[in-house]
Amino acid sequence: MLENPDYIIQSPKESIVDPLSDVLSLMKPRSYLSAGVDAGGDWCIQFPDQQQCLKTGAVVVGQCWLWVEGVPDAVKLETGDCFLLPHGRPFRLGSDLALSPVAATDVFSGSRNGGITSHQGGGDCFVVSSRFAVEGDESGLLQGILPPLVHIRQSADRGALRWSIEAMMRELREEQPGSLLVIGHLAHMILVQALRAHLSESPKSGVGWFSALADKQVGAAIRAIHAKPAHRWTLRELADCADVSRSTFALKFKETVGTTPIQYLTRWRMLLASDRLSNSKDSIATVAFSLGYESESAFSTAFKRVMGSSPRLRVRNIKSAPART
Repeated sequence: MLENPDYIIQSPKESIVDPLSDVLSLMKPRSYLSAGVDAGGDWCIQFPDQQQCLKTGAVVVGQCWLWVEGVPDAVKLETGDCFLLPHGRPFRLGSDLALSPVAATDVFSGSRNGGITSHQGGGDCFVVSSRFAVEGDESGLLQGILPPLVHIRQSADRGALRWSIEAMMRELREEQPGSLLVIGHLAHMILVQALRAHLSESPKSGVGWFSALADKQVGAAIRAIHAKPAHRWTLRELADCADVSRSTFALKFKETVGTTPIQYLTRWRMLLASDRLSNSKDSIATVAFSLGYESESAFSTAFKRVMGSSPRLRVRNIKSAPART
């Protein structure tokens, strides 16, 4: 891997780098279902596997419990709380999770997209939610940076998130021209704002991508990588970005992110490459050169190691896939 000498790179300090936007842009989340449920009395609803979709939700009124398959403990959701389910696992919502659950397909069988369903008369707990389809074969790798359940607690300093949730509720309650478009935009706003809140709450001493971004030293290195993915980064240069010694940086990065800095760099390059091969007409050689590889063969070897198939196979699969409607 050699740096392209003609590739002009700005210093990370000279440009605004936003790794969260980078990740979301590759995932291409597309909201295709938003709805609300107004529940009353004692209730419990079982939601099926979300087919690898992202799921967001918020409690507008009242409180309830949320249990997600594979997560040991249920969480209590209060008014103003949000939740994000990045892995699309089956989950359960209810006033009492010990009750025999009703299937969500039965509860929402008569509702339209963007509508509100009343369950057991309603009046006690109102929840709005959105489901996002995620494009690209790389979406599974990107979703791996998030835990299966993200719980965002209501906070006085999250006015924008509360505004989006309340606006979503109004759009769901009032059928107006353009509501579906507005609901889609609000769903994206809630998703981004929930992720921002999760980032702000991530402990700097924790483990995972969000904790790494929250950490001043590791986060600086990640932002540098995202700013200049084609650069031939060395451990020394990344440690300088973090302003610590190489040994301290290497250990802290591995403990926080779960990979070495160079492995992270290579993985990010391959995710960028996969997106370009899928969504542009650029040749493999062009993509390889733009990401700092001196030869197509070196790029292809790295791509197959990280993505599990060769770039040529990826391109063939894209060309043979049926057109999206």
